[in-house]
Amino acid sequence: MKPGQGHAIFTAECSHSFHFHCITSNVKHGNQICPVCRGKWKEIPFQSPASDLPNGRSRINPADWPRDDAWTTVVRQLPSPRLDPTRQISSLFHTSEPGTFDDDEVLDLQHETTEENVFVNDATKNNSIGAIEVKTYPEVSAIPRATCHNNFAILIHLKAPHPSGGRSETMFSPTTQNSRAPVDLVTVLDVSGSMAGTKIALLKRAMGFVIQHLGPSDRLSVIAFSSTARRLFPLRRMTETGRQEALQAVNSLTSNGGTNIAEGLRKAAKVIGDRKWKNPVGSIILLSDGQDTYTVTSPSGAHSRTDYRSLLPEGPCIPVHAFGFGADHDASSMHSISDISGGTFSFIEAEGVIQDAFAQCIGGLLSVVVQEACLKFQCAHPNLVINSIKAGSYRTSMAADAKTGSIDAGDLYAEEERDFLVTVNVPVDESCDEMSLLEVQCIYRDPISKEIVSLEEANEVKIQRPTIIGQTVVSMEVDRQRNRLRAAEAMAEARSAAEHGDLTAAVSLLESCRRALSETISAQAGDRLCIALCAELKEMQERMANRRVYESSGRAYVLSGLSSHSWQRATARGDSTTSTSLVQAYQTPTMTDMVTRSQTMFFGNPPQRKLRQTQSFPAHPEA
Repeated sequence: MKPGQGHAIFTAECSHSFHFHCITSNVKHGNQICPVCRGKWKEIPFQSPASDLPNGRSRINPADWPRDDAWTTVVRQLPSPRLDPTRQISSLFHTSEPGTFDDDEVLDLQHETTEENVFVNDATKNNSIGAIEVKTYPEVSAIPRATCHNNFAILIHLKAPHPSGGRSETMFSPTTQNSRAPVDLVTVLDVSGSMAGTKIALLKRAMGFVIQHLGPSDRLSVIAFSSTARRLFPLRRMTETGRQEALQAVNSLTSNGGTNIAEGLRKAAKVIGDRKWKNPVGSIILLSDGQDTYTVTSPSGAHSRTDYRSLLPEGPCIPVHAFGFGADHDASSMHSISDISGGTFSFIEAEGVIQDAFAQCIGGLLSVVVQEACLKFQCAHPNLVINSIKAGSYRTSMAADAKTGSIDAGDLYAEEERDFLVTVNVPVDESCDEMSLLEVQCIYRDPISKEIVSLEEANEVKIQRPTIIGQTVVSMEVDRQRNRLRAAEAMAEARSAAEHGDLTAAVSLLESCRRALSETISAQAGDRLCIALCAELKEMQERMANRRVYESSGRAYVLSGLSSHSWQRATARGDSTTSTSLVQAYQTPTMTDMVTRSQTMFFGNPPQRKLRQTQSFPAHPEA
């Protein structure tokens, strides 16, 4: 190394020279090839682990921080990667593509099971995961016989099991995957000119983290888009060789051109739609930092607008988890893409959070234990009718006679929870001391065995019907879910007002909701979810202080919050992946574990410290 304009210089064995901090970032992701001549290096630059850094330094130094070259060490000898000589790495970078993307790598046969649906009556037998947990909570435990009660709320609570095998370390091990369902993942990455510099470097690092945590049964394909889009490589298993080649492909990316989100999505949909083989779990991750500079005409042709629905994969819904990066991305389009596909929208405000945001997302995708969950319920009393079903963005149905209904709850991550409110009109009934209101059943698919699982016994909701009752006590569980729904409605109304230019009305709506929440029994009991909702509403008020603030961050923050609440799934919002954030209502233990790995891991070294677990807010307070 030699000094050069304040930066250490690394001269490789091929005689090409680079800034030391630039080339070490490249090498961390497994790239041992010279970016200039493509020559293979035997000796590479190496930077000391993050644990050696002084207190207060982050593992990703911002670009404007002074660099202390005393932290870097001399080169070290690394063994050459064991690549299959029959596979041509250069093919990853070719520009020509086949007409049909049916060149996906064959699945790991140990995870391949029959496509036939095997119906299992008893959820506790013959399935590879534990049974999903279903609980119900009536608004109050008793209603006088001579009194009717319209819009009586019943909470239906779901909690997914943890897969057999125990700890999340087993689930996330690259070499041990029997305890989880393998994934087909397509990442769609913006490499337009605005991603130059620190942004694309951090994107490569985040993708390196994703690649390192995919296992040999998982498959990955990467789409890069700017003015056009190209597939870097087909769906490929993340074996040792597959990961090495994927890292090299990602590190070959350069930034230039415009932002054609539509073409990137179209190509990702083609990868998913044309594949010969299918892993049990499929998903698309989309990241962009800019406005889509291209449009897709709607089928009617009446307006020239972006019609992203037509670009999504046909057939079973494949969720697109969208990440808006920075202050200039198109939050409305990114939210629309995620919402119509069943995915989530995350707002990455600070550049250094991108890896943690990706970590949270794959922490969920790599822990799917329930698929196609469906709740079915019917009135258990002849004079009872269903009034409403409140399930956010999940699809619901209700019979014409209002006697039966259903909720399609989709896929659930390990230990993930869902809460739905069903309101009924309870009639007068002088004939009995106890009344049955609803019978609730749950059916779902085990993603590993592909068996259809049904809970053996229906969950029956009952209340007492005494002649006279004393003071009624509203269920805390029902009250806190009402608060969540009320807050989400206020956010949606405030966003609508803001989009129509009335920020004063938007702030007023949020403030009114905050005051209303503070008077509920949950708030008075110190409920953590209620505290978090109030903090979130206050943050949104501040981001609607004026038009400039709303345009730069307020819109994206609100849309990310709406996405999180409508799907009851964690999204990244500013610092919301950190252990001090209040906005953690839906983060699962596996998500928390993966974020902790991201915040403590330095490539090539095990975590040196353990952060305290991120505070989350379970659906029901502990006793």
